[in-house]
Amino acid sequence: MTKVEAEIMRPLLALFIVCLLISCNTITERMPHYAVHGIDVSHYQSQINWDTIAVQNVDFAFVKASEGESISDSLFCNNWDAIKRVGMKRGAYHFFRPTVSALNQAHNFISQVRLEPGDMPPVLDIEVVDGVDKKALRDNLKSWLQIVEQYYNIRPIIYTNLNFYLKYLDEYFDDYPVWIARYNTKKPYLGNDRNWLFWQYGNRGKLAGINGFVDFNVFDGTLLELHNLCIPETQVYCLSD
Repeated sequence: MTKVEAEIMRPLLALFIVCLLISCNTITERMPHYAVHGIDVSHYQSQINWDTIAVQNVDFAFVKASEGESISDSLFCNNWDAIKRVGMKRGAYHFFRPTVSALNQAHNFISQVRLEPGDMPPVLDIEVVDGVDKKALRDNLKSWLQIVEQYYNIRPIIYTNLNFYLKYLDEYFDDYPVWIARYNTKKPYLGNDRNWLFWQYGNRGKLAGINGFVDFNVFDGTLLELHNLCIPETQVYCLSD
C-alpha cells in the first residue's frame, strides 16, 4: 500500500471502527413484524420478575440449565418454575464443551431438567471448538443429541451462531431444528434451503423485570405452531438414568 493509499484508508478505517462501536452499544429493538417473541436467560440476568416479563409480549423463554459434565446454572430452578407459573412457553439449554464426554454432558442435562407436556424441546448450545477437530466435534454433538432425544422422546434443537453453523454444522445436522444467533436486522440465511426455527437477533434488549440486558429472539411461525413444536400433552418420557 502506497503512502497516498494509506492516507485515504486511515479515515475510512476510523469511520468503520466508530460505526462498529456504535452498533455494539445500540439497544436491541423489538421486531414488530414477527408474531412470536421470546428471550433467553441464565444466572447472568440475576433475579428476574417473570410476572412483569409475561405482560410485555414475551411468549417463550429459554433458560440455561447446564454446562459441560458437572456445571448447573444456579438460577435454573427458580427461572424454570416461574416461567411455567406465569404461563409462558419454556425451554432448557445445555452449553456444550467439545473436549468433555458427550455421555456425561447428556446425563448432566438430564439430571437437571424434567420436561413436561407443553415444554419446548431441549436445546444443545454449541459455540466453541476448544481445539477439537471437525469430525470429533460432530461425533460428540451427535452423541449428545441422540442420548437426549432418546430420553425425552423429542428431537432437540441446535443453537449456534451463523458463522459457526456454516463452518462446522452445515449439511451434517439437517434433521435437527436450528436456533441461530445473528445480531442484525436482516434475518440469517443458512443456505441449502434450510430454514431456522428461532432467531436470536440481538443481545442488548431491555425489558422491565430484568436488570441489564437480555437476548431477544423470534420464532418463525405462529403461536399454534410453537405449541405444536412442544412436548405433546399425552407424552411421558423415560425416567430412568
